[in-house]
Amino acid sequence: MVEGRLAGLSPLARPVLPRWLRRPLRVFSRLGEGAYTAPRFAATILSVALLSSSATYGAYIGGQLDDFVQGVTARTGFAVDQIRVVGNQHTSEIDILDRLDLNGWTALVGLDVIDARERISALPWVQHATVRKVYPNTLEVRIDEREPFAIWQQGQSLSVIEKSGRVIAPFTGGRLAALPLIVGVGAPENAPSLVARIEQVPELAGRVKGYVRIGERRWDLYLDNGVKVKLPELDIDAALERLARMDREQGLLGRDIVAVDLRISDRVALELSPDASSARLAALKGAKGGARKAGSSI
Repeated sequence: MVEGRLAGLSPLARPVLPRWLRRPLRVFSRLGEGAYTAPRFAATILSVALLSSSATYGAYIGGQLDDFVQGVTARTGFAVDQIRVVGNQHTSEIDILDRLDLNGWTALVGLDVIDARERISALPWVQHATVRKVYPNTLEVRIDEREPFAIWQQGQSLSVIEKSGRVIAPFTGGRLAALPLIVGVGAPENAPSLVARIEQVPELAGRVKGYVRIGERRWDLYLDNGVKVKLPELDIDAALERLARMDREQGLLGRDIVAVDLRISDRVALELSPDASSARLAALKGAKGGARKAGSSI
């Protein structure tokens, strides 16, 4: 009875499928009629695809998808096996590699260069770092380091500082030993202006090896021959010019002296070395003895 009703329906009365369902429906109907034959290993391929998709989904749910991607890409030739470091003079490559946190299977594709750059930038000497991927297997690290200005001594502690006074790192010797030494509270903040002044005086430029801040008010300079120069609290430029003039005219800084005191504006006081002091005393005694003999002969 039902079949008769369906058979009696006109073509216009039958349900019309949407266009996007017509082609898949025809394909499935032909599969049922034997028009298409499944390829060999189709079941195996479908099983592998199903298992792979299930594993990927499980890794995603478990938060292990990144490790999965890293493993796959590393085993297909994208593992990081070359690292190029450029611009480091005071930062060791070992410290940089440690901050990259690489292992033998770290894939270049999945490496987070922003995170790596931040870790490297946290190293003491690094002012700015750039991390770049160079496919297929190279990581390039470029570094701009901080510029050392002086060695700052506080008690028994020695630190390398920038011109701004910022501490870079503990002093460990080596070629940094050629930097000037500054000592005392407030020295890092005030030393740059004094160093700039001294660089304008040819007789002193390059000869000052130590700057000692006294009472947070004034400076003592230590020259390369051990002579100490006591600067005044004010009128430093005038004192430096007076010292330079005396050295040009009298060779003051090459004499056998221990210290030059410039704290009083209208005079210069010299402290002789022990040998020079003994020689001077002997000369004075000799001069007095000669005067006595001359008086007695008269």
